[in-house]
Amino acid sequence: MRRVVVVGSGSLARAVCHSTAVVADRPVTVTVVGRDAARCAEVAYVAGARATLSGTPARFRSAAVALDDDAELAALIADREPDAVLHCASVQSPWESVSAPSGWTALVAEAGFGVTAPLHALLAGRVAGAVRRSGVPARFLNACFPDAVNPILAGRGLPIDAGLGNVALLTASLRAARGLAPADRLRVLAHHVHLYPPAGPGEEALAWTDDGPVADVTGGLAGQRACRRAELNAVTGHTAALLLRDWRPGAVVHTNLPGPNGLPGGYPVRVTDDGITLDLPPGWDRARAITWNTRAGEREGIRVDAERVRFAGPATVALRPHLPGLAEGFPIAEVESVAARLLDLRAGLRAEPARTRTGQAVDRLGGIRSGPPV
Repeated sequence: MRRVVVVGSGSLARAVCHSTAVVADRPVTVTVVGRDAARCAEVAYVAGARATLSGTPARFRSAAVALDDDAELAALIADREPDAVLHCASVQSPWESVSAPSGWTALVAEAGFGVTAPLHALLAGRVAGAVRRSGVPARFLNACFPDAVNPILAGRGLPIDAGLGNVALLTASLRAARGLAPADRLRVLAHHVHLYPPAGPGEEALAWTDDGPVADVTGGLAGQRACRRAELNAVTGHTAALLLRDWRPGAVVHTNLPGPNGLPGGYPVRVTDDGITLDLPPGWDRARAITWNTRAGEREGIRVDAERVRFAGPATVALRPHLPGLAEGFPIAEVESVAARLLDLRAGLRAEPARTRTGQAVDRLGGIRSGPPV
């Protein structure tokens, strides 16, 4: 790809740019876009310096744009004419449970990560809308909870090619644990929930090599699951940079991506000029894989249907005292107004201590101490 726009200036956007700077093997110009001009310029400077020192043909520049102004962002996209737009910005920080635990992070721990989907979908939807409004045929890749957000975008009729991270990160971890070379085929079926240890062996991610199923997936993911989440963005960013490098005219890329074409969860895929198609192992068809990922998402408290977001299990219980009208879910078309209500709830709960509704303390990863983090 010759031109890329990266939306965001946080740790994942930095990781994507830092890795692109050293893996690029053909000319590419990356524009880092966000609200904070100084931070975007900083990301572009560091990535540019890395590219120069590495002798790669990658160039970086920056632009400050109000991400809630889709007209301004659409104009920038039309001006830069990118081949791909990578969205890495959200109004909900994934590190809040560590940096600022509160009643809000306790609610998320109790409800499941799925309850934050409308917050992650807020900016992703506006950027996707700006891509459509620009008229530029850019690929749109969303890194903000794509396992649930991408189906929401698709349900709103917005462009979405795939996500970044999650199943791609799990794939990288399994490759490293098994000593697989880049050319070795590895298919992985996994959801965001699989970033954490499963409650039982029947709830683990699934993986296949050319020779058949991969044994002891849990053991292969142990190193990743022991890492602090902030550190893992360096790996996620590298997987995104490699995808950008390899997704070129005439190439066929076999990889694993979350939310391809707006599907829930993550899948083995085949990436070509014509787009992204599923590349499932023998015995698996599209319907079976979607059902498997949908059930995995319900363990995080969310299910996204064609026109409705449904909260499930603990999410319904946790939301009912605060937002009873949303406890069962909402129409996809109302996601922005739902996000506004969740932001109001968050503002109030941030003033409360980080204890769950049942009084359980919350650990540093945002999980209830009696169980795994969510």
